Amino acid sequence: MADEHIIIIGAGHGGVQAAASLREEGYDGALTLISADPELPYHKPPLSKTFLKAPDAEPQILRAQAFYDSQKIDLRLGAEVTAIDPAAHRLTLSDGSSLSWSKLLLATGARPRRLTVPGAGLSGVFYLRDCADARLLRTELETAREVVVIGGGFIGLEVAATMAMQAKRVTVVEAAERLLGRAVSRQVSSHMRAYHESLGIRVLTQTGVREIGGEQGRVKAVVTDAGEAIPADAVLVGIGAEPDTRLAAAAGIFCEDGIRVDETCRTSIADIFAIGDCVSFPHRASGRVLRLESVQNATDQARCAARAMLGKPAGYDAVAWFWSDQGERKLQMAGLAFDVDREVLSGDPQSGAFAVFLFSGARLVAVETVNRPGEHMLARRMLAAGYTPDGALIAEGPAALKAALMAETAPKRT
Repeated sequence: MADEHIIIIGAGHGGVQAAASLREEGYDGALTLISADPELPYHKPPLSKTFLKAPDAEPQILRAQAFYDSQKIDLRLGAEVTAIDPAAHRLTLSDGSSLSWSKLLLATGARPRRLTVPGAGLSGVFYLRDCADARLLRTELETAREVVVIGGGFIGLEVAATMAMQAKRVTVVEAAERLLGRAVSRQVSSHMRAYHESLGIRVLTQTGVREIGGEQGRVKAVVTDAGEAIPADAVLVGIGAEPDTRLAAAAGIFCEDGIRVDETCRTSIADIFAIGDCVSFPHRASGRVLRLESVQNATDQARCAARAMLGKPAGYDAVAWFWSDQGERKLQMAGLAFDVDREVLSGDPQSGAFAVFLFSGARLVAVETVNRPGEHMLARRMLAAGYTPDGALIAEGPAALKAALMAETAPKRT
């Protein structure tokens, strides 16, 4: 049809993959990818690690400009969508112009949760979500000696390890009982705390922040709820993220812990789809409606949404997986650890390389690995196949697990 025009709002991992998948699935109509970021779309995970280490490092682009040109993707950088009109199938940009669409995909991501204590607005307090944030933080860290990280989640610990390995004095302040408390098992959490402390990082758990102290508008200390003033030349806040539902909610799209979508990534309004960090969706394996913040989820949902937009719907059923590089530790997780009542350890945490298999009843639901990338890949295959090994087989090691999985999934002869 001459009036076919698919527009994607958001050019992170999900938005770019959706554009690529639409072309791969045979869509040859008009295709526009809109990004508020002025940079060519880039990988975000390195921003908390390698990007901070070298003053001249540039973002690692997802696709070269030649890709967008050859695929006839109208990539609009530094453009902000201000409103969506579902009835008219039109959207408005910040420059006052408007575009019509036949189908719309929202890949608006998530925004950092803001600290609300006194002094949170002082100069020297940073968040890390995009390349602009990373550049500001990197410049500040060139001269900073005392760094305080508020939040013991993935972003905070990745930055903490990076800074400690650059001879900064680093303190991590976490309100919860343990680091990575909502993301990993106690065994992995304990190991990662010990590793960070081995880098010289001071870790404070069950500790809140009362205020950010400063002089002449600039941060000087982080004051805990116990009254301790921790010296700080720079502060990174990593206390979670909130789904960016502003456009969707204003357009009347149903939102609840993100933009609510069905198993094909379709929203409550016809011809509008959504993917990635901004959505909540029915997760088949867990039987829950949930929201996931991960590159894997964004890109797999992008493929799912592309097919659905082209009239080839297939329910989203990908195995969730995540990773976090913290100094010399590669932490990888496969599956989702809901209702876990049994854990089986493989390997020795003291060696710095081990895995934890997590079970809910008789079923394997997740596997966490530290510096065991091969076992992580094996775990993803096991979870995808619905295969649950017993403790004795796990104790035999990855080779035995791989052989058992291959035997289990091999075509049966008749």
